[in-house]
Amino acid sequence: MIPYQTESRGALSEEREKLILQYMPQVHFIARRIYEKRPGDVSLDDLISSGTIGLIMAIDNYDASQTVKLNTYAEFKIRGAILDSLRSLDWASRHRRKKYKEMEAALARAQNRLGRPPTEEEIAAEMNITLEEYWERIVDVQGLALQSLQAAIDSDGQQTLLSIIPDNGELHSTTLERAELEKLVAEAVQQLPETERLILALYYQSELTLREIGQIVKLSVSRVSELKTLAILRVRTCISARWPMTKGHG
Repeated sequence: MIPYQTESRGALSEEREKLILQYMPQVHFIARRIYEKRPGDVSLDDLISSGTIGLIMAIDNYDASQTVKLNTYAEFKIRGAILDSLRSLDWASRHRRKKYKEMEAALARAQNRLGRPPTEEEIAAEMNITLEEYWERIVDVQGLALQSLQAAIDSDGQQTLLSIIPDNGELHSTTLERAELEKLVAEAVQQLPETERLILALYYQSELTLREIGQIVKLSVSRVSELKTLAILRVRTCISARWPMTKGHG
């Protein structure tokens, strides 16, 4: 528990308030970084509120006898509280999920037929829609691709490339399966077109915002978002083909 629990109630409350105020900038920083990676239908104030709850929980439950520092523990709890709040949002409608599945299926068909990653024009042709309609679809399903950001968080609270894989209760359930998945993800990412591969690396590993990535690759924020969504679709399609959903449960 908090290291000052033997003090008087008044002093305890005062010290608690000081710590909350001290770490609030960290709440705002983490909330803003996550907010900048969302499709725009999430309130920054709501993320800050959730992060504040996580901060208070961290302060109230922190045990100074442990080796972890309060700053590290607080960051983990803040991030976790924000991601938990995002999980509770049912903003992925059934209609949008259907569109996402249709795009995954079309991409898989085109890749199997061509023997290489299909271009956006070829994916649109596979879906029998125009390129403009394809771009509209990409925009519509961006949230579903980003939603998986919540699914895989390492023990230190950091996101990994495994977060592009949906966690349906059957994936990465053991250390061995997680290692196998990490290998498959790495192989799938290496097959991506260069720009898409770079965007994923900058987003998931360097944790840059879409705006920051756009400045590096010389593309607009909206175009970066489209290519990131497409890259995730490609990787998930590759993983689905090589990782049966019944693995380990037969």
